[in-house]
Amino acid sequence: MTIQSALKVGLAKVFVYALLALFLIPAITFVFTGYVQRDQDARFVAGVSQRIDAERAMPAAEKQARKDYYRANPPSTICTSTDPEAQDYRAAMCERYGDVWQFHMARKASLWALVAGAALLVAVLGLGALAFVDRKMQYTSFVTGWHLTTWASAAALVVQGAMAVWLSFWVTAFFFHKYSPKLIIIVGLAVAVGVFVAVAGIFKRVHSGSHAVGELVSEEDAPLLWKRIRHMAQRLKTEPPQHIVAGIDANFFVTEAPLTVGDKTLTGRTLFVSLPLLRVLDQAEADAVFGHELAHLRGGDTQSSARLGPKLVQFDHYRDAIRTGGLSAVVSPLLDLYRTIFEIALARDSREREFKADRIAAKLVTPAAIAQSLVKIAAYAQYRFKIEDELFDRNERHGPQTLGIAGFVAQGLAPYASSDDFVDAMKTANVPHPFDSHPAMPERLRNVGMPLKEQDYGAIAVRKPASTWVQEILTADAIEQRLWSDYEKQFAQDHERSLAYRYEPANDEERALVLQYFPPVVFALKGNDTVEVSIDGIHTSADGVTVRWDAVKALEYKESSFGNALIVSHPEKNAMGLGAKTTKIRLPGLKKEKDYFNAVVADYWQRHQIMRAQQQAELVD
Repeated sequence: MTIQSALKVGLAKVFVYALLALFLIPAITFVFTGYVQRDQDARFVAGVSQRIDAERAMPAAEKQARKDYYRANPPSTICTSTDPEAQDYRAAMCERYGDVWQFHMARKASLWALVAGAALLVAVLGLGALAFVDRKMQYTSFVTGWHLTTWASAAALVVQGAMAVWLSFWVTAFFFHKYSPKLIIIVGLAVAVGVFVAVAGIFKRVHSGSHAVGELVSEEDAPLLWKRIRHMAQRLKTEPPQHIVAGIDANFFVTEAPLTVGDKTLTGRTLFVSLPLLRVLDQAEADAVFGHELAHLRGGDTQSSARLGPKLVQFDHYRDAIRTGGLSAVVSPLLDLYRTIFEIALARDSREREFKADRIAAKLVTPAAIAQSLVKIAAYAQYRFKIEDELFDRNERHGPQTLGIAGFVAQGLAPYASSDDFVDAMKTANVPHPFDSHPAMPERLRNVGMPLKEQDYGAIAVRKPASTWVQEILTADAIEQRLWSDYEKQFAQDHERSLAYRYEPANDEERALVLQYFPPVVFALKGNDTVEVSIDGIHTSADGVTVRWDAVKALEYKESSFGNALIVSHPEKNAMGLGAKTTKIRLPGLKKEKDYFNAVVADYWQRHQIMRAQQQAELVD
């Protein structure tokens, strides 16, 4: 499934959720108030008719006229009547905060909420459509949509929250002739928290800086490379980058957003070059890549991304706050709807930008150079990811020695390029990029007029370059050595921690590693008692209870005036066969550390579940 098609499927789902978020509670309120008003009207008219019929001195014609009047003007309509003759009737029935007044106002509010929801939905769809017009309109659309959807979601939460609190009283009061103060308080508090989260999130500012792992390449370190970049920028009639950063990631990119490299934050135009990729690309192929990236600068792509990027980050942080803010999550589909529409527009725009940049690079250098660079970059990235996955999947500790990922890739790329797996991978391969989703490589090759045959990919991928730009960077070897060393150390640490989750453990060496990350944690209880959480399970000295992780199906921490406890549900049924067997682990005196205790228990139980899942996967393989 392509990114575009996946986004469209996601759009269909989130559209349904948005409809529910906008209209469900107002619709329930509208239907409920209508039902109650009809019931009130029927009971009122029946009661009034009985009293009128009881008036013996009243003529029959007048009785019928009065009954007809009340049938035509029941309580549900009298609050909006302007008939001066109905003033006393209206004053009696529509007293502020009375039952009739409440249902009249609730029905009116729910109707307007439905109308406002429909208008908001049309506005969101319209702003989303504007994002497809052009890049300038895209920015205007997003900023407008950002403010509209955030404030609208907060307002919807206030209105719908008020309806929810009102319904929590009246639904039970009407149908069961009683109400639950506890339910009303719970709903009210949930609404208050949700509104606070929604409003606070609007004013919260988020840092949106980008980071790159690499080192600056000065003009003194690579004079010919800088000269070539400036010459190509001049030919494209655009300003050249102010900075060149060399790294070992398997991609190239340009940006005009602030970029943190080490302890420095670079501003202005920055070009990131991959030293491993520059070693496999000859100078013409690398020039085509540089031309592609400079085309992004000329076309205003990076400037647009620099302006829009922080707004997207801010909006996404707000969405995340809404989702995790309790009741505020009910309005998140509205935000998701607009963000999904906008993401489709961004993906389409990104695709068009990449095609245009490829064509410019082909014209600036040659179509063959850009086509061959795409194949080499995709092949290197695919194989490097494959090697790293294999190294990470190993169940043995890598140890203190150098991993040599670069060497593995260099030695194994040629055999991999001649395999059937390589051809299958290249059919859907794309060139990795940190800021954009690039089209699949075969589409890009056709775009520049070089639709290569599948059997040609392997030969191109392993073709040795006659000369490379790495040779012109005096500090390249030293930079690569430092970066690979740091990268492999972090890789080994991450792998070692993953082993702590995978090992049961089966021997002393494995146990020592697991205990390094998951040592026994002891919590003090009342008196001299303790509860210990370890990789084996939970043990408390308070009543000598030990529960092993394999015997745990669910965990629930309960607080009580009689003492806190952890309720453990087991996989097997209880003695009556009516539910899960449970064990109560008493935790007297555990108050201040309860949050830490629950976090430790959850972490150690999760480790055990991951370990068992890993064992099952190995059995299947």
